[in-house]
Amino acid sequence: MTKRRTDKTPLVVIAAGGTGGHMFPAQALAEDMLGRGWRVVLSTDARGARYAGGFPEAVGRRRVASATFARGGALAKLLVPFKVLGGIASATAAMIIDRPAVVAGFGGYPSIPALAAAWILRIPRLIHEQNGVLGRVNQVFARRVSAVACGTWPTVLPAGIAGYDIGNPVRATVRERTAAPYIPPGDYPMSVVILGGSQGARILSDVVPAAMQLVPPEVRQYLRVAQQARPEDLERVQAAYEAADIPADVAPFFDDVPRLFSEAQLVISRAGASTLADLTVIGRPSILVPLAAALRDEQTANARGLVNAGAAVLMPESQFTPEALAEQITTILTMPRAALQMAHAATGLGKPDAAAELADLAERLAGPPPAGH
Repeated sequence: MTKRRTDKTPLVVIAAGGTGGHMFPAQALAEDMLGRGWRVVLSTDARGARYAGGFPEAVGRRRVASATFARGGALAKLLVPFKVLGGIASATAAMIIDRPAVVAGFGGYPSIPALAAAWILRIPRLIHEQNGVLGRVNQVFARRVSAVACGTWPTVLPAGIAGYDIGNPVRATVRERTAAPYIPPGDYPMSVVILGGSQGARILSDVVPAAMQLVPPEVRQYLRVAQQARPEDLERVQAAYEAADIPADVAPFFDDVPRLFSEAQLVISRAGASTLADLTVIGRPSILVPLAAALRDEQTANARGLVNAGAAVLMPESQFTPEALAEQITTILTMPRAALQMAHAATGLGKPDAAAELADLAERLAGPPPAGH
């Protein structure tokens, strides 16, 4: 017979998965809770585990089954409920053996088993929504948790649900570069960073290199580029920069984004919540291209605060042409005073303490530690 764990050190189970947008803020909370002396377990599925490489080694891993109706054929869709129920059963059994003081969900289908198990066992639980519009899973759990923490404010919430304006937690590697000094553009090497989210973005690979070729030679001669691109697009993107005589580092994934941002004069990016959190904590001018295919148009909602503050230029996909982008790039990189103001405006929106505030909320929900801790 399996015995319950009697360790009095409080445990937080962090449930997340799917993309880096869910995993990065989850990692930030894990880092903070470890620093407070908590035990931390990450609950995710096989796909989410691929984005967990940055989590501290002290974080336990609990892989649970989950699934989504958004992928796979007819048979895979028929099996979704059974996979999810199996994951919930597994998570419930694990929490009976080693009961968490609190469970924090960050969205994505891999968070379902742990949040459902916490609901069944009446364990204090919270969700954190990164975007300005609730994702599908967080919509389901918004009325079934003790608190809804919001990364983008205001967030559209169900009637009667009050959210906590927390901000999006950023990893320690980002916080180390809080308000990093910005070097305005000028007659010297200028770095432009292009990111398309966890999966890259075909439209950025199509438009950005072509736009760089249209930037006037007196500006183009100083450009240095780091661009994320899908594996199938790497060769053509690299070739386009070589044709324009622009030094470029093109890769499917960058594990040193905080450093790249701190060295950049300009960032061109999707408007994912985690990316924007990094941008505002470090403080850099940006051109944002929201994902048009997003069902709830959450990336446009995410970008609104930066655009209204004068920290970013918004370019919907319908207007994202090489000619229009080249004009925006040229304007920002030839107006150093305005670029500096954009950087300062971005920093003004940054919330480097969001992880600590979310950890405070988790501790309040958990209540006082066990006697003797």
